[in-house]
Amino acid sequence: MAERIAIHPQGRSLLTRVLRAVIVLLLVGGVLAAATSWFSGRQAARESYDRLLLGAASDIAESIRIQNGEAMVDLPVSAFQLLAQAPDDRVSYAVRGPDETLITGFDDAPKAPTERPRITGPRFFDATMQGEEARFVEITRRFAERDFSGEVRVTVGQTLRARDAMTTQLMLEAVLPMGLAGIALLVASVLTIRSAMRPLEAIADDLATRDPYDLTPMPTENVPREVAVILEAMNRFMARLDRQFDAMRNLISDSAHQLRTPVAAIRVQAETALDAEDDTCRDAALDRLVRRTRSLGTLLDQMLSRALVIHRNDSAPRQRLDLREVALDIVDSRDHEAIAPGVEVGLVIGEDAVEVLADAFSLTEAGRNLLSNALKHGAPPVRIGADRDGGMARLWVEDAGPGLPPELDGRLGERFRRSTASREDSAGIGLSIVTAVAEAFDGRIEARRSADGFRISLVLPAAEPET
Repeated sequence: MAERIAIHPQGRSLLTRVLRAVIVLLLVGGVLAAATSWFSGRQAARESYDRLLLGAASDIAESIRIQNGEAMVDLPVSAFQLLAQAPDDRVSYAVRGPDETLITGFDDAPKAPTERPRITGPRFFDATMQGEEARFVEITRRFAERDFSGEVRVTVGQTLRARDAMTTQLMLEAVLPMGLAGIALLVASVLTIRSAMRPLEAIADDLATRDPYDLTPMPTENVPREVAVILEAMNRFMARLDRQFDAMRNLISDSAHQLRTPVAAIRVQAETALDAEDDTCRDAALDRLVRRTRSLGTLLDQMLSRALVIHRNDSAPRQRLDLREVALDIVDSRDHEAIAPGVEVGLVIGEDAVEVLADAFSLTEAGRNLLSNALKHGAPPVRIGADRDGGMARLWVEDAGPGLPPELDGRLGERFRRSTASREDSAGIGLSIVTAVAEAFDGRIEARRSADGFRISLVLPAAEPET
């Protein structure tokens, strides 16, 4: 059973970060809502109590009478009943005649500012009443009688305690429900985030209890779309790791399987050469030893090339390459001269580009192995070329031999697949390299026999023309 590994998260959790952001948003929203509610409540309280002031001042103004050429005021009870709507506020009033003489009221009641042009209607203004802020209204009543002509101004004011209390009450009535809603939203956010985090916790538990060599894909069914994206990326990453591990395991097993016999043969040939009593036997043993050594070197090169090609297929970026240049580089390197001295390799390329999206090293290795197989197992003349057929591009090698036996047609690219006609040094790795390259770049291998010989091709999707 796999050992469960304890996971110690570093830094703040996602839940803490999201909750912090939610709390900040709620606080900012609460402050804005409180400020808006306070401003709206203040305006509502001012309008309400301004109407009370105006009503009281209007009642007093209506009670003014002219008797014997003098203005007389019989203060109405209704005016004070209106002002009594704010029982905690102090009240001040004054009725002044045309010459600013006080008819009734308090002499310290302030007068309306005179800097602005005269206003015909009621005039509201702010002032102080015994050191306390207050609100006042002034109403002017004009008289034009035989024995009295002029203006009588009525000033009524009260402190702002009731207004402030009403503003606070209206603000609380608006903010408290929003505060409760914010708390409910915060609780709902915690529950929602916890619920959304459960798939991630399940993924962490799955990964923590997995065997280190278990790289099977994680299921993406019944998980949120955002989590599924993470799982798909993890699955792709684990698939690449699995291919790398598979290549490493194959390299190790191939080395153990394929090197055992050549190394044993080399040891036997060396011992035979040491024990030979005459020069003829010694020379024959040394000749066989050299051939075995060359075969072993070729095998090692192919195995390493295959492992490197598989590794690059997952790590190397794709580039726009012209298969004609790949074929030309293979011929110009003249590595084939070491395999088949004296055999000329023809190059068949056209004038039009044959472009694909792939890795230059992988394509070159695939082309070299196709050419090497043709030189080893085919018959001259041998040609290499590139062409395009519709949406597919081909890198091909052709020789005049019969080609692969028919029984291998459906098993091209299998490692160490040999036919009965294969020579001793044929390990079957060459075509497996070509197959790995074809699979990496969404291509395939095609084999075709004709009267002219045998052609094997690496077929890849052609790149779209650059705009």
